[in-house]
Order: sequence, then structure tokens, then C-alpha cells
Amino acid sequence: MMHLDINIVLSNGESQTVEFKKSFGRETVETLVAFANAQGGTVLVGVADDGIPCGVSVGKETFNDWLGQVKSGTSPSIIPDIDAVAVQGKTIVRIHVHEYPVKPVNTKGRYFKRIATSNHQLSLGEITNLYLQSLQISWDAYQAPGASLDSLSLDKIDKFIAQVNQSGRFTLDPSPLLALEKLKFIAQGHPTWAALLLFADEPLRHHIHIGRFKTSSIIIDDRQITDTLFEAVEQAMKFIIANIRVAFAFDGSLQRQERFAYPLAALREVLLNAVVHRDYTNPSDIQIKIFDNSITFFSPGKLYGDLTLADLETDSYSSHLRNKLIAEAFYLTRNIEKYGSGFIRIRKELADYPDLRFRIEESGSGLLVTFELTESYSPPITPLISPPISPLMTELEQKILSVLKDNPRITSRELADLLSMRPDTVKEYFGRLKAKGLLKREGSARSGYWIVL
Repeated sequence: MMHLDINIVLSNGESQTVEFKKSFGRETVETLVAFANAQGGTVLVGVADDGIPCGVSVGKETFNDWLGQVKSGTSPSIIPDIDAVAVQGKTIVRIHVHEYPVKPVNTKGRYFKRIATSNHQLSLGEITNLYLQSLQISWDAYQAPGASLDSLSLDKIDKFIAQVNQSGRFTLDPSPLLALEKLKFIAQGHPTWAALLLFADEPLRHHIHIGRFKTSSIIIDDRQITDTLFEAVEQAMKFIIANIRVAFAFDGSLQRQERFAYPLAALREVLLNAVVHRDYTNPSDIQIKIFDNSITFFSPGKLYGDLTLADLETDSYSSHLRNKLIAEAFYLTRNIEKYGSGFIRIRKELADYPDLRFRIEESGSGLLVTFELTESYSPPITPLISPPISPLMTELEQKILSVLKDNPRITSRELADLLSMRPDTVKEYFGRLKAKGLLKREGSARSGYWIVL
């Protein structure tokens, strides 16, 4: 930057690496800190916000005074490059700072990072993440306080070792201890956070809260999944598959063809991203909401590192791993194919679903992904010669019908207690099953009974 044509810099305006200041002061030091915590940058003192030089008065000791203020006002101390240049008869001072190797730098206890054309003050979590990134380590690699090797499930570890060896990407020793030490899931004889999240005998309370909604206030079914990560993914996918729309088409062969309203591979990819890349220091749950015409995934923790939403729309973005060991575990078992390629695969899957809208946005303290069916969506039409399309039954619907078949006079409250559901949810299911032609009520509400069709 110190060698670029100053006129070009002025005409281009402020950017990720350039800031204009009319005079030197506290905000100048904050900007230098923000640059040091990002990609480095240059402050041009003596320039108005619109890029017009206004000049600045420079005396014999000005540079030493400014350098002293920067050095004493930052921790760890940064020492920028500084020089003066004449532009349109005005003196402009260029102050350039390089990206600092061990971040974050602060000024008087406040931390800033340059994002686009502004200085963003960092939260405590962002300060921690920036520090871990600069050391090339991640939170999940730290020892979990108070945890011992007895906290881990040998069955889960053995299953993981078998999956890794079968995948062909790596070869692990059959000994659970040696295998986990090799992958750094055990540090100095103690399990890391990654080890507990993946293999704990009693899973940590990081939930996936998943539900089927009729409207935002009417819940048809919901579940809170608390399990180790591999198992939680599979349970969540089973719930999703059981609660999304599907059409059956017959092409003349003996086998009917199924087409789900959403590409299952894309749904699984978003779920994996939520589980692998979420911020586990955030107490919020992963939330999945399935509506009639949409499904949303909320994952605690915004995009990590310098990754932006615009980057995710390209096919060449670089992956920034918040949880390196967790990501490694899912990669070695072939649950994820390549770091930084998840959203590329999602877009490829969506190519066959033109009636589906896909959105990614930062919402609150996390990332929200939405699949939404357009108003023009309709299931594939089956040829007239095909047999009638059978209604799709979820696993829970099948369970309800099974109970009613064995005990047709059971009350909704008794059924709710039996299946650990709310009575109003059971009544909602009765309505769904009757609408599908699978259930019929004979007699009054008090003395009648159910007929499973």
C-alpha cells in the first residue's frame, strides 16, 4: 500500500484495507488495531471521508509523537510504518500496519477487526475465536475439564474406528486409546471436547431441537435429540424423512419411484454443516422446523473466520474450521467429502429442483438456512394407468395406528401418556389420519371406538 499511487487510492475510496481520517486521534489507533486483526491496512491522515485531501500539519516531532501514541495505546504493541506525501499541494500522512501474527490486538481493552469498510468491535466469543485461529488450533482440541477416559464409550469408539478403516481415507489402530491419541482426540491422557461430543457415554447437552409445524404456533410433533454427534445426525435425518412430503410415481415397472419434495442429500449436507461447524460454546440448540412448504435449519454461531455469505455462493471459497477435530472425524468417516465443498454440493442437488428456493442468512447469533417450495410446486403427476398413490405414513403415524388397532377404545389422553405426547398433538394426528383415509371414528366421543382402515 505504501508504494501504490496515492491518487488511485484516493479515487477508489475507503475499503477493507484503506481508511481516511482528517486528523490523527483515538479513532486512528482503533483503525490500526482493526487492520492488525484482519489483513493489515493503511490510514491516510489529512483526507476527508469523500477522498478529498484536506491536509494535515506535520512538525518536527509529529511522527515520533504519533508512533508513541500507537505503541503505548495498543497491546501487544504495534509499530506501524509512517511517511508523508504531498497531494494537490496538501500534506497527507500514510500510516501502514501489517496483519499481526498472534491475534487479537487491543487498544485500551477494546478489540476491533476490519470488516468491509468499517471497524467491528469484537465480542468475547469473537475475541476467543480470533485467538484460536491465530494459533492454528480450535476449541474442540482442548481438554474437557473434569473428564476422564472412563467418560467415553468403547462401543462408539470401536464403531468409529471400523468406519474410518472401511472408508479408506486413513488407517487407525484397533486399540481405542491409540487410535484417539493418533487423531489428537486425547491430550495428555484426558479426552478433548471433541472426544466427548463424539464418543461420550453420557452425551453432552448440546441438543438438536426438531419439530413438525402446521404454522409457527401449531406444533404437530417435536423432538429434542441429545446424543453424540454421529448418532444425533442419524436420528435427525430419520425424523426429517418421516415428516417431509413425498410423491410416488409408477413408470410401468414393478418398483414405484419416490421423489421427495426436497433433495435428501442437500438436507443432510445442511444438517452436517450445522452439527460440524456450530459454535459449541453457545448454549443455544440447533433448531430444525419442518412446515408444509418449507424447512429451516438454525445453527448457533455465525460464519467463522473471514468467510462471508457471498463466499458461500461461489465454487472457490476456502473453508474455515471452527471445530477442526470434529470436522476431521466426519471427513474420515466419509460423512463429508471435502472441506469447504458442502454448499457446492447443495447447489448441484438443487439443480434438479427448480421449484425450490434456497436461502442462507445470518440470524441473531447464528446461521439460518431455508428450503422453501414455491407456489408453483406440485408433486409429479402419475400416468392414468398407474395404481392409486398411497398416502405417506410417518413412523409416528404408524405407531398410533398400531396402538389403536390393538386398543380401539383408548382415549386421546391415554394414548398421549403411552407415547409421551401432548393430548392436543394426539388430536392433531387423529385429524391427519382421518384426512388420509386411514382412520375412522365409530360412535360418540365418550362411548365410541376407532376403526383402522
